[in-house]
Amino acid sequence: MSSDPWGRVDETGTVYVRTADGEQVVGSWAAGSPEEALAYFERKYEGLVVEIGLLEKRVQTTDLSAKDAQAAIDHLREQVDAHHAVGDLDALRGRLDKLVATVEARREERKQQRAKQSDEARKAKEDLVTEAEQLAQSDQWRAAGERLRSLVDTWKGLPRLDRKSDDELWHRFSHARSAFSKRRKAHFAQLDAQREEARRTKERLVAEAEALSGSTDWGPTAARYRELMAQWKAAGRAQREHEDDLWNRFRGAQDVFFAARSSLFAERDAEQAENLKLKEELAEEAQKLLPIGDLKTARAAFRSINERWEAIGHVPRDARPKVEGRMHTVERALQEAEEAEWRRTNPEARARAEGLTGQLQAAVDKLRGQIDQARAQGNNAKADKLERELEGRQALLDQALKGLQEFGG
Repeated sequence: MSSDPWGRVDETGTVYVRTADGEQVVGSWAAGSPEEALAYFERKYEGLVVEIGLLEKRVQTTDLSAKDAQAAIDHLREQVDAHHAVGDLDALRGRLDKLVATVEARREERKQQRAKQSDEARKAKEDLVTEAEQLAQSDQWRAAGERLRSLVDTWKGLPRLDRKSDDELWHRFSHARSAFSKRRKAHFAQLDAQREEARRTKERLVAEAEALSGSTDWGPTAARYRELMAQWKAAGRAQREHEDDLWNRFRGAQDVFFAARSSLFAERDAEQAENLKLKEELAEEAQKLLPIGDLKTARAAFRSINERWEAIGHVPRDARPKVEGRMHTVERALQEAEEAEWRRTNPEARARAEGLTGQLQAAVDKLRGQIDQARAQGNNAKADKLERELEGRQALLDQALKGLQEFGG
């Protein structure tokens, strides 16, 4: 008979293993010595140790599913429970029990993780639906269309929810996209119709412009061309393939007319250029009257300049505002000087100004007395309120005093 701490072989060749529940028969051995029998079944035990160790490592370091892990544990437990090995089988059972607990904890963790991922996916899809429904009302056709396509790609990358929730959200998402596409299609259909209407309108305008290009009725024809240009701008754009050609024809017809008119008016333009030179000299003479000193002398001098100005003919239209503006500046200065003179010599206005100033001065003095009295009585709130009122009255008084100075004192 041969034995070790975990097993023995009796005289009949039967091999036993020691467990917490007592000895268990491992098997019979007749091929060699008892020592060889124990060594054989100890190797069986070592094999189980290795397999359990590998399974523990897989559970800890890989994404082995709980189902597959449990199946592997059950398979190893059957081998341990069959008692076909010599070693500490109870320790192996303990390791398998601990592994079961680990797998169960991992199962619960993954369940919670899946629940969290599902909640996150639901929130993400709800956000996508909300944004899609907002985009469905947008008139930014290109940007909104590109964003909706991007949202579809994002949706495809998200996990599926339960079928009912996923279908409901997808229905809203799809409906928003369809609504946007329908609105965009209607918009561009309307735009195409408008562009076709613009094309027909501009064809008519081009025909009239070309018919007028040989006219020598300069004033009415030029006015009509301005009207045609206003109608052209109001018509909107035609289709791209027609717009440039129509514009070139329209502009070309105008150019023919205005080139002919410009040739005829070249002499007039030269005369107007000479007129401009004369008026600029008069404007410079008028500006030398500034600042206004002797009003009577300045008024007579300006009247003389203005009479010579009126005797000169037209100047080029684009130069007119500038040169006339110089004369208007002097004219306004004369008007202001006359108004100031009138105010200085108007006794009624002076009396009104002096009366208003006196009233405001009395009000200011009264308020100051009330403030001093309130401070003396310790009523600071009332004093503060009166001081704010004093600020307003003082500002009015300062303004009135400034006006009174215009009357010379």
